[in-house]
Amino acid sequence: MSSLSPFMPAKPLLSRHLTIALSVVLLHAGLIWALQSGLLIRAAEILIPAEVLSELIDPPAPIQPQKPPTVAPKLPAKPPEPIKPTLPPVQAPQPLAVAAPAVQATVPVAAVAAPIPSTKSAAPVQATPAPPAPAAAAAAAVVQQPSSSAEYLQNPKPPYPSLSARLGETGKTVYKVWIGVDGKPERAELVNSSGFPRLDKAAYDTVMSWRYVPGKRNGVAETMAFNVPIHWELRN
Repeated sequence: MSSLSPFMPAKPLLSRHLTIALSVVLLHAGLIWALQSGLLIRAAEILIPAEVLSELIDPPAPIQPQKPPTVAPKLPAKPPEPIKPTLPPVQAPQPLAVAAPAVQATVPVAAVAAPIPSTKSAAPVQATPAPPAPAAAAAAAVVQQPSSSAEYLQNPKPPYPSLSARLGETGKTVYKVWIGVDGKPERAELVNSSGFPRLDKAAYDTVMSWRYVPGKRNGVAETMAFNVPIHWELRN
């Protein structure tokens, strides 16, 4: 085998540098051509984010709505005042000047100035007589109250309820009884209770079963009311 010379690798190294140089030249040429044709500007526009563009562009100011102009309400025009016709002033007729006739006084001045004395004296005023006193009041009407104690009536004593007697119930019951002109009771109203309903009921039955002397006014019988007491007492 033949031995290689130490200077053999110099040729590939030269070709490598030439390739790099050509690449740089071609790159610059491509950049120049791209700048001239505007490709780099378009690529930069594409690569810029939309957010950057939105930050650079200021948003338009909002349009404020305009308020409608306020129109003052029109007041109705006042109707023209009617024109009053002016009449010419009426002149009052002036009286004609008439010369007054001269009057001669025939009565002395002293006689006219002096007052004439009155010969009649004033009549005295007579006092008006007082009206006669009113007639005396009529005599008070004579009233006779009804009665239940007449002997001829023969009213029985009120029966004592047996249960009230065994329980020792006592007291006084008073009824206001209206007596008719025939002496019969028409109705009764409790005025005072004995405190025991059985005694009050027995007293009611008693006063409604009795007969009475009717009340009279000036001797004439009429319906009147009077109080009838019933005493409830237990006697040994």
